[in-house]
Amino acid sequence: MNKPLAGALLTLALVGAGTAPALADTGRASESRTTATAPQAQIKAVDFAGTVSLSNCSGSVVRTPGAEADDPALVMSNGHCLESGFPGPGEVVVDQPSSRSFGLLNSAGSRIATLRASKIAYATMTDTDVSLYQLTSTYAQIENNYGIRALELNAAHPVQGTAIKVVSGYWKRIYSCSIDGFAYRLKEGDWTWKDSVRYTSSCNTIGGTSGSPVIDSTTGKVVAVNNTGNEDGESCTVNNPCEVDESGNVTVRQGINYAQQTYGIVPCIGLDSKIDLGRAGCALPKP
Repeated sequence: MNKPLAGALLTLALVGAGTAPALADTGRASESRTTATAPQAQIKAVDFAGTVSLSNCSGSVVRTPGAEADDPALVMSNGHCLESGFPGPGEVVVDQPSSRSFGLLNSAGSRIATLRASKIAYATMTDTDVSLYQLTSTYAQIENNYGIRALELNAAHPVQGTAIKVVSGYWKRIYSCSIDGFAYRLKEGDWTWKDSVRYTSSCNTIGGTSGSPVIDSTTGKVVAVNNTGNEDGESCTVNNPCEVDESGNVTVRQGINYAQQTYGIVPCIGLDSKIDLGRAGCALPKP
């Protein structure tokens, strides 16, 4: 797993050792226009706007397609980035008080505000590796006060070959690569994740990138949350996840990194940003 830096000496570590921040590849692309009859998708400039830095990880302010402006805003990161430590296999955290703070970044990667949680709305490391914090601010307050719009969660399964950006608020660094494919099961230590996104090799994420949003370079929507990678070529150990196919065959890809898809979160978020695990289509693990 991409290790949360501040807790690395006290807890298990999750992808690569942290190094000095690198210059950001903002991946800006100019919009193109065409006179052809078939419309072309407009390329979204991917930058740091809407991302956040945690004490030990990265994250982002996210919203569902149907979120209302006056809904409490949500911050997404990894389950293994919780201030209370890693949730155990099968453990699901719901509606736990939290006053955790997050550094909100603008498009250039400058910290422009501190956001604060009111609770951990949801977190787990079972089937996926995600945490969702509910904030004391609404989406409208963040946009009106700081000019930052939340990143939208894509409601559809990502597609192999899609160009993506992994945007780390902790390091203020953007990694560019593509979705190489999907791991039926990704096993690391005691944890197993389903249908994980596998990056092409140029997304060589490091410690502190845990929880970074994985953004579709064309739509600008979030398709996954960055969480792990195989450091040493070991099989299925902590920091060395292995892929397990439907027949039980194990594949180890040293130096390759992974993320957990986020489209499945969308059906689980209802009115006022409430996590409702009983909503139609919601398949997130339940307590």
